[in-house]
Amino acid sequence: MRSLFKPSYLASVVAVCSLLLGCGQNTASVTRSDQPVKGGTLVYATDREPTCLDPHVAGDMPQVFIGQQYLDSLVSMDADGRIGPWLAKSWEVSADGLSYTFHLRNDVHFTDGTPFNAAAVKANLDHMANPKTQSSTAGGYIRQYRSTEVIDNDTAVVHLATPYAAFLEVLAQGFLGIESPTALQRPRDVNCESPVGSGPFKVVRWDRQSQVELVRNPDYNWAPPTAKHQGPAWLDRVIWKFIQEPSVRFASLQAGEVDVIEALPPESHEAARRNPDLQLLIAQRPGNPTNGTLNITRAPFNDIKVREAFVRSADIEGALKSVYFNEFPRAGGPLSPATRFYSPDFQHAQDYDPAKAAQLLDEAGWTQRDSEGYRTKDGKRLRVYVVMGNRTPPSEYTLWEQVQATTRQAGFELIIDQMSDVLATKRQADWDYDIRLGYWNTNTADVLRIIFGADFIQPAGVGGYHQNTAGYTDPVFEAAVQQALVTQDPEQRKALYYKVQQIASSQYLQLTTYPQSTRLGIYKTTQGVRLEPSLAVTYLYDAWVNK
Repeated sequence: MRSLFKPSYLASVVAVCSLLLGCGQNTASVTRSDQPVKGGTLVYATDREPTCLDPHVAGDMPQVFIGQQYLDSLVSMDADGRIGPWLAKSWEVSADGLSYTFHLRNDVHFTDGTPFNAAAVKANLDHMANPKTQSSTAGGYIRQYRSTEVIDNDTAVVHLATPYAAFLEVLAQGFLGIESPTALQRPRDVNCESPVGSGPFKVVRWDRQSQVELVRNPDYNWAPPTAKHQGPAWLDRVIWKFIQEPSVRFASLQAGEVDVIEALPPESHEAARRNPDLQLLIAQRPGNPTNGTLNITRAPFNDIKVREAFVRSADIEGALKSVYFNEFPRAGGPLSPATRFYSPDFQHAQDYDPAKAAQLLDEAGWTQRDSEGYRTKDGKRLRVYVVMGNRTPPSEYTLWEQVQATTRQAGFELIIDQMSDVLATKRQADWDYDIRLGYWNTNTADVLRIIFGADFIQPAGVGGYHQNTAGYTDPVFEAAVQQALVTQDPEQRKALYYKVQQIASSQYLQLTTYPQSTRLGIYKTTQGVRLEPSLAVTYLYDAWVNK
């Protein structure tokens, strides 16, 4: 896709939604109205099923997409990155940045009848921070969390161990959505099956490998200021289906069997544009783009010249045009353009340059080639392994096959090592990889500290998962990211995150490929579908159906 979003913070996250004209389908015409219609069922289809519906546990994008429908957050974020009220009416930050006093709404209750209050805030933050929750995302975001002091029902003081200027930003994400403290007391697996929030919908049933059913919360009357209306949702019900095969998912949309599909396959974008029955809603997500992170704790990527040579020898733009039909833009820097404090100065830091790659490998001592054309040094072939789990999309595998082909010309033997997700996770925990695929969707440039910071080399919680998969440590980098957490001044943060991007880019810690994006196809009978500003995830509270 060509990005229609200016490269500045979360204004770039809000997508332009337009009717796309072209050849049609043999379907009955439906009168579209700008007036919301109350009632009805919206059928939503996506490619990936969560392993747990509670986004506090682990923390993958399929969880937050569903979580956004039944959870509310302490604070909201608008399209310009401004933090606003939600469950918290207002707040103060102490002068030392170590305490946040939240003044809470007193008219909110969860769908199991439990009241929302300061004790609920404490229960949720304690739950995220508890190692037994195994929260790699929410728990990783709030490593600074120390405790919550309940002053009274409507006042909670959150204490941090160190200043954390990104705290309000991450609290706006669905990953840190607020759940019923009564429900959180149940065993983890039970809460995974039927989590309870205070949002516009509630989870009533999860049929594994098929769908999740959500119904309207009739008491809902505390939507964030970013919403388009107040009161209960327009829809009676949402059926959240899992259809893994892209062509089947798109065909279901074309036939009107589903109302909205997520992960619209790039090969179907042009057909969707030509179809007057369909709309496209596309937005880049903020954070760290899709990438292969290089393990610099062992040879050969412990040599920066080899790292740069590998990056320079990969023709990513050519691969993206081939695999994704020129619908995905190249991400050249460590931040996606939709991220606040992103700088375009590093967009070309990884441009394809095979001559430069050859020069670097010569300088690094990989001067000989064996009978198959691979570079060698001290009798060893220049061999690197990229580890992929079995849920890696086929298109991603094809992309890395093209990386394999172009890096071979420079003399790299790139071996694509595909295995079960369980084994891939173990290999990651054991640092037994040269390249690990990933991305990190978040609404703060502090993601760079999470993926490259020294504090994140050690495992977070159970299972040995470490967020800093590069194994990178550098005192100058650490000083800059820590300074960015101390100041609330946006201009100072901007300057510091520019420096952080500059350092990360210069170290060639990742081969970045394309920004993550939300890509929705919407059938003509559905209106009001929006993307929540903090992470560009689907938000159905304001949606309605004409059918």
